[in-house]
Amino acid sequence: MTMRREFDTTILLLAVVLTCFGVVMVYSSSSIMAAKRFGDDFFFLKRQGIFAVAGFALMAAAMYIDYRFWRRLTVVVMTVAVILLVVVLIPGVGANVGGASRWLRLPGFSVQPAELAKLAMVFYLAHSLARKKDKMKSFKLGFLPYMLVLGCLLGLLLLQPDLGSAMVIAGVSMAMLMVGGARLSYLFSVALLALPVLYMAIMQVDYRRRRILAFLDPWEDPYNTGFQIIQSWTAFGLGGVLGKGLGEGQQKLFYLPEAHTDFIFSVVGEELGFIGVLIVAAMFLVLCLRGLRIAQQASDDYGRHLAFGLTFLIGLGAFINMGVVLGLLPTKGLALPLLSYGGTSLLTTLFAIGVLLNISRQSGEAKP
Repeated sequence: MTMRREFDTTILLLAVVLTCFGVVMVYSSSSIMAAKRFGDDFFFLKRQGIFAVAGFALMAAAMYIDYRFWRRLTVVVMTVAVILLVVVLIPGVGANVGGASRWLRLPGFSVQPAELAKLAMVFYLAHSLARKKDKMKSFKLGFLPYMLVLGCLLGLLLLQPDLGSAMVIAGVSMAMLMVGGARLSYLFSVALLALPVLYMAIMQVDYRRRRILAFLDPWEDPYNTGFQIIQSWTAFGLGGVLGKGLGEGQQKLFYLPEAHTDFIFSVVGEELGFIGVLIVAAMFLVLCLRGLRIAQQASDDYGRHLAFGLTFLIGLGAFINMGVVLGLLPTKGLALPLLSYGGTSLLTTLFAIGVLLNISRQSGEAKP
């Protein structure tokens, strides 16, 4: 057995910098709103700071726990995720916000089961793909079971409703199955069959239909459905190349909805300009490229699939969020990993990075 390598210090550094930067941006984007709503400028800052500290502790623990340990908990993690997705739908148990039941209220904080479901699906696929790699060309044995599990999770998410998380899980699952050896004909067939379902899910729900129309032409209804993206564009435009300065943004002052969560990247654009946007995007790109490198160098099939899935999950979340705030994708309620306010998202992302770092440390070791 070869000597253990060191952790991928680039990913570790990027995770710490992005998280700390996120805490700063959460304060910058939320202080005025927090003062008005809660009478405390530091309301969101304190909570995000606590989540960051807890997330770093979780990441540190995951860094030193052999990633193969989580394989034994695959069934437990998936079972817990499904149970929580069911529980959140129970009236009076799941917190209903804006017509959606996506959170479980606990003393002092909320839990979003969809974030755990994303991790659970990655761990499940990594375990199963490594075990069934010789059966992946078979539809009955190597593809259909995954579609049944995926369909169960997507159905529960759509009942919340949470189309954004459902699409992320579907995207990550398809990518992992493709890398895992599933026939492209199966994947394309499922994608084609899903298109009419997606169309119906969007066009039969009024607010989703209006989001698509606003994406196509936000100026047709600039004070209602097109308001978010127009204000986001305005933020980037006001920022210019160098930005107005940290804390000096104006769009966050009740013009830009959800400035500290879904549209925090717009605040970055206004306050730090094109340069700041470019640096943040570059850090996510480097993080993902390093993650893919870890996947290539992993010492076993499980580690390869797990590293790829975790990297793709983080990268896809960042890509969708940035695409939305830039007007390249229809509006979806998805956080920007490590930057947006939200405890569950931050904790699960830092845990995922911790596991990724452990895989990097054990790259090149002999298989157990």
